Amino acid sequence: MRDFDADLSALRRRLAEADHYLGLDGLRIRLAELEAELGRPDLWDDTEVGQRITREYGQAKTDIDLLDSLQGRISDAETLYQLAVEEGDDSVEAELDAMVALVSAELDALELRSLFTGEHDERDAVCEIHAKDGGTDAQDWAEMMVRMYQRWAERRGFEMEIEEVSAGQEAGILSASFIIRGRYANGLLTSERGMHRLVRISPFDSQARRQTSFASMSVVPFFEDLSGEVDLDEKELRIDTYRSSGAGGQHVNVTDSAVRITHLPTGTVVAVQNERSQHQNKAKAMQILASKLAEQQRQARDAEMSAMAGPQALIGWGAQIRSYVLAPYQQVKDLRTDYETGNVQAVLDGDLDQFMEAYLRWRRAGAGVGAS
Repeated sequence: MRDFDADLSALRRRLAEADHYLGLDGLRIRLAELEAELGRPDLWDDTEVGQRITREYGQAKTDIDLLDSLQGRISDAETLYQLAVEEGDDSVEAELDAMVALVSAELDALELRSLFTGEHDERDAVCEIHAKDGGTDAQDWAEMMVRMYQRWAERRGFEMEIEEVSAGQEAGILSASFIIRGRYANGLLTSERGMHRLVRISPFDSQARRQTSFASMSVVPFFEDLSGEVDLDEKELRIDTYRSSGAGGQHVNVTDSAVRITHLPTGTVVAVQNERSQHQNKAKAMQILASKLAEQQRQARDAEMSAMAGPQALIGWGAQIRSYVLAPYQQVKDLRTDYETGNVQAVLDGDLDQFMEAYLRWRRAGAGVGAS
């Protein structure tokens, strides 16, 4: 039987690191506090508070259960190996190999969590995609990007709520805004902020020439309640209603239910058309607006985060973060991390995790200081 001492010691070390970066001791304290909160008879008087407490409890318990499970399985492997050595039993070598490989793989996935260093990485994300240079091709590209992130969300078991879509003039879309809900959605999507460039044979060119087009992606953390952080004065808001149209969602109708809110001091605009009523659209738009303004305030407080302002500072040639080439060759390459793949279709179908992880590692290594 081969020597498993080094493997088991490495698993122990990695588990201790996971206990540290997940804050196991603090999690146990917080879980007890949340259990007390869940026992309150008035918890569900405020539905949003009840949902927030329940969600936080579920996340804390999941983390603790996972770490406890890994602890138990490493102990089981250590015990099995010790007995096998004492008895000279080589028959369990394959079983030990499998146990070590499985725990190692779970620690690999868990270690991605150590890359999330932002204050709001764990939150849901508000995203906007805008067609930029490239005319109809850019509008088609913007729609392709919405589909790409929708597929990515589905792969991870996240929810995607499309709040507003502005249809293109001939094809595709001019813009779309959506919320992606899932743990660490915002942290993962930080890698996607900026300009995305597509090179392909244009389906809209009768001479089948190559076309380069651009679409931008902006991401800010979504907050259910920012009443204590952002003061929205209705005198500073222009609220317009209009008829929902396009691919805004299953509840789009022919009434003037869509809402567009403009924050006059900053020029920030939010539009929502996907909810059932004008009242619901306005409430969601106010939440998104507050999230955007909170992000702007954080940027103002911290110059190092100024690049998080979004794609308006990243427009045009030479400023893109990622290049998607369909012709004359097949390649997707991130221009910050140099991570690339030739499987373009898989990326367009939402296979983005390796790009996101490469970005997070690049950022932690210091290459991305000041990056969005």
